[in-house]
Amino acid sequence: MLVRHMMEAHGVSQRQACKALSVPRSSYQYISKPKNDTPVINELQSLAEKHPAIGFWQSYFRLRRKGFMWNHKKVYRIYTALQLNIRRRFRKRLPTRAKQALYQPCAINEVWSIDFMSDSLWDGRKFRLLNIVDDFNRQILALEADLSLPTLRVIRVLEYLKEFRGLPKMIRVDNGPEFISHVLDEWCRKNGITLVYIQPGKPMQNGYVERCNGSVRKELLNANIFYSLHEVREKIEEWMLDYNYERPHQSLNYKAPIDLLEVLC
Repeated sequence: MLVRHMMEAHGVSQRQACKALSVPRSSYQYISKPKNDTPVINELQSLAEKHPAIGFWQSYFRLRRKGFMWNHKKVYRIYTALQLNIRRRFRKRLPTRAKQALYQPCAINEVWSIDFMSDSLWDGRKFRLLNIVDDFNRQILALEADLSLPTLRVIRVLEYLKEFRGLPKMIRVDNGPEFISHVLDEWCRKNGITLVYIQPGKPMQNGYVERCNGSVRKELLNANIFYSLHEVREKIEEWMLDYNYERPHQSLNYKAPIDLLEVLC
């Protein structure tokens, strides 16, 4: 360092040496602090191992919910250094289409959305998922898995939810055979529920449950190999608890669905 050389060779003070060389004394006196990134690395690796499909902001807000107050710049620096970035596939730009506004409920049990998904076990057997979501706080109320889920099974799940959650004023569904059944229509009439069907070929009219389906596909179905229905149900139960109680949702201002439920209660 030139400052130190001038002080030793010419016997000038630190202030005089810094002034002569136009070096701020604060810069000369600065002592870098050793970085301790180990706790951040451990937490990020733990999150990446448990939730391989989540991105940076999901990871960051999960750490905040755990009580870690690390700056997002520090977390991002370590996140990229660990090469945890998710590779994204860019989609071809589509022409502009007229969009219909999706009805936004103002309270729980105002609108529920229901939809089916399908996947297969390791041995090739197909199984189905019945997803029921409260549109207000995005809470997954049911995620039922079985080889077959007919209309009567849908009603049985709704009857179960009725016992501890109550029933909604409206249920939004697509035009699948389980939903257009007169049995479901009669049950809804009996319970004072308006059954609303989306237009064929327009799944975004049921956007809340479709968004949930995307998370189920990416974070649960694509991230695991299932050998039995029992294993599917175990993973579903674990994933649902995390989704409803821990997972920060961007649409909810990075709160978990249970947070909105507790505010209302």
